[in-house]
Amino acid sequence: MTSASRLTALTLCFLLLGDQADSFEGLDLTTPKHRKHKKTPAKVSPLEPQTPAADAVSKPPPSSVPLTTAPTMTFEAVDLSGKTAERQRLEVPVQQFKNGKYELAAMNAYELMQDSKMVGFQDDAHYVLAKSLYRMGMYHASLNEFSKILGKGMGNKYFKNSLEWLFYISHKTVNESVILDEIAKYSNVEFPEKFRTEFRYLLARYHFVRGRALDQVGQKPEADKSFAEVKRLTALVPKTDPLFARSKYLEGLSFFREDNFNAALESLKEVVRVTRPVTGKLIADAKAEKTLRELAFMQLGRIHYGHRQNRFAIYYYKKVERGGNEWLESLFESAWANYRIGQYEQSLGNLLTLSSPFFKEEYFPEALILKAVIYYENCRYREANSILEDFEHIYLPVHDQLELIVKKDMDASEYYNILAEVQKKNKDTKAKSYTDLVLERILRLALTDKDLKKTNDSILELESELDAFAKKTDTFKYSDLSKNLLEGLKLQREALIKKAGVMAKGKLDLELNSLKRLLANGLRIKFETSTKEKEFLEQQLLVNGQSAMTRNYRYSVAVPDDELYWPYEGEYWRDELGTYQYTLTKGCVERRRAQRKEE
Repeated sequence: MTSASRLTALTLCFLLLGDQADSFEGLDLTTPKHRKHKKTPAKVSPLEPQTPAADAVSKPPPSSVPLTTAPTMTFEAVDLSGKTAERQRLEVPVQQFKNGKYELAAMNAYELMQDSKMVGFQDDAHYVLAKSLYRMGMYHASLNEFSKILGKGMGNKYFKNSLEWLFYISHKTVNESVILDEIAKYSNVEFPEKFRTEFRYLLARYHFVRGRALDQVGQKPEADKSFAEVKRLTALVPKTDPLFARSKYLEGLSFFREDNFNAALESLKEVVRVTRPVTGKLIADAKAEKTLRELAFMQLGRIHYGHRQNRFAIYYYKKVERGGNEWLESLFESAWANYRIGQYEQSLGNLLTLSSPFFKEEYFPEALILKAVIYYENCRYREANSILEDFEHIYLPVHDQLELIVKKDMDASEYYNILAEVQKKNKDTKAKSYTDLVLERILRLALTDKDLKKTNDSILELESELDAFAKKTDTFKYSDLSKNLLEGLKLQREALIKKAGVMAKGKLDLELNSLKRLLANGLRIKFETSTKEKEFLEQQLLVNGQSAMTRNYRYSVAVPDDELYWPYEGEYWRDELGTYQYTLTKGCVERRRAQRKEE
């Protein structure tokens, strides 16, 4: 969610609980009684099919022809005596795979697949090929081959094993979503028990993404079915499973979508409970849980903000770790909550962090609008107008370029190609034109959509896999297998690009509308500011220049014992980011008089 639509959509966001889940304070959602990487071939996972049990090559049915002893032949120092000639040929890539010679195993297996004399062993060879590609780190190519095996139907002897390998591939790719469509095809298949829970979670993820896409195009009845599946599948994940927290998170978001705040609250409270930091966990698992926990705090802050419980919203936004993925977003959203309760100094302090040079690549156009509103509220009309002029100077060109792009009658994939060109220019060290800088902003804007970013990451990963062919041995690089794999990868890339293009078009349309709204709001604020200044000038004429628009605020430099007052002099230090508190020295005369009456 980008900044332009953040605080409008924030009020319809998600829910969760903080550290003190058992003593929850704030929003009462209960019903009253009387009336909320550089890839390298991976080591064998202990969960992966092992040879000879799960990976054993199946033998053909017994022949009615009396068996005779075949001539003794040896390949790779393996005794193949007593085996048919076809079986002996299959044993070659099998043994090469066991010995870690994956390129040779893949090429020999592919050669057997093309031989009409090997009809009885082609499925075996295909399975060896798919596994070898996985071991080579060619995960997208491996996915393509396992998909072909699965496409042969449940009658294929490697059908169930190939399903299992989909899970291993999902652990290796940067975006597990590339596997979801394939897994969803086999939702009625009974998976082995050790993969059953993961299958349910991935299938729930598939329905969640699908349901959200259907909501965006207005197909609510179909979206309802998908979200009902999300809740059904996530409810089957046991609490002892590592995927439990992620499953409950999806469940909570699904409940929130249907305005079932109490159920959403209970689901998301559970996420916080089970993701509390504990010692002894693997680094990767601890990092994943930490990310999920911070997302939960963000959603909790948003639900409180949506119900105008701003102080509780601020509390949970502060739970987000400084410097984390959600930190800047939490500062921005907390700035709005602080503004609502009149804590202008803290709100401006948060915005000061967002405007630092460290975050110049970030996209927060609404921050300037909020800053202008705060100055307007404090009768600082000239400053408000100056801020709005800066906003127009920065974002009006972005709006114009964005409008040109979305109005073009292009194929969906062309929208992604525009983003790809900008990414290439970003890597170029040459001086960029103003238009290039504007397009960079549009790229960053588009990639604030997490699903689009993940798809973009998958495309880049797939392109790296395509480039990796150039580093293979000549024997492999110029083989018929390589030509076949390259064609398959290119088709995968085209499909991903088309998907990303549709997402990019939708995102850019949304952001164009948001920028239009922000620019319109800016104009309204400028109009109000000009009106107030006019009223002040008229009043000055009536009282012979004796009236004042603003008065000095009283303020103190006193801080708590654990803090240090340090005046800001235009310099930014990393250790100070997020701690700023702006001091408003002047404000409206009326507000000052009201404060005196209260005192």
